[in-house]
Order: sequence, then C-alpha cells, then structure tokens
Amino acid sequence: MASKDIISPNEFLPALPVEPSLERLFPPREEASRLLVSCLPSDYSASRIARAVEDADAHLLNLNVTNDGERLDNRVVAELRVSHRSPLAVARSLERYGYEVLDVEHDALADDDLAAQRLNELLHYIDL
Repeated sequence: MASKDIISPNEFLPALPVEPSLERLFPPREEASRLLVSCLPSDYSASRIARAVEDADAHLLNLNVTNDGERLDNRVVAELRVSHRSPLAVARSLERYGYEVLDVEHDALADDDLAAQRLNELLHYIDL
C-alpha cells in the first residue's frame, strides 16, 4: 500500500442493517414511559423538552418528531420516551412548559415479573 492510497472508513466498520428495526430505535427498558406532545412550530425546542423531562426527575431516552396528519394542522408532534415508571409527573412538567400532552402510555415490558422479583427481594431481606 502506497502512502497515497485512500482507505475507506467503511472497511473497518461492521455492516449495519439497511432498514433500522423498531427494537434498535427503541431498545427495551424496564421502567420507561411514552408521551405524545404537541406545540406550535415556533414553540418547539428539544432542549426545553429535555429540561421539562429532567425537572420531573426523569431522563429523555428518545425524542422523535412525528406528523399527526389531519388532526393537528400546523403543529409539531413529538413522541417522547422517558425513563420514569409513572409518566404523569413528566406530563405535568411538560404542560407547565407550555406543551400539550396528547397521549401518555407506560411501557409494560415485564411489570409482573419485575414486581414479583422485587417482592421476592423484599421478602428475602425481611426474613433475615
């Protein structure tokens, strides 16, 4: 190889799937919630949304700007995923910042298994 040879960086990177899967875009988390938020385009700010989420002691995991079609003309609709089991505190914080919360959903991955595991751990410590 001469010094003038160009090496493509793609030769050293692993090949990724052409179409990203939803599981890759939204990796599963045990304690996460989804919120659908809308606002006027002039009021949209990802940093303000992140600050509102962090004010509720949660972390912003995903922020995707979507299109709600005919229901909300000329409004920005964003889908949020936050690291909080109860999305109500995050929804209240977003509303204080002036965003309209359209939908709230808790990701129920393994709530029963997680609750059973935590209960067994508690019983183990009580049984000392």
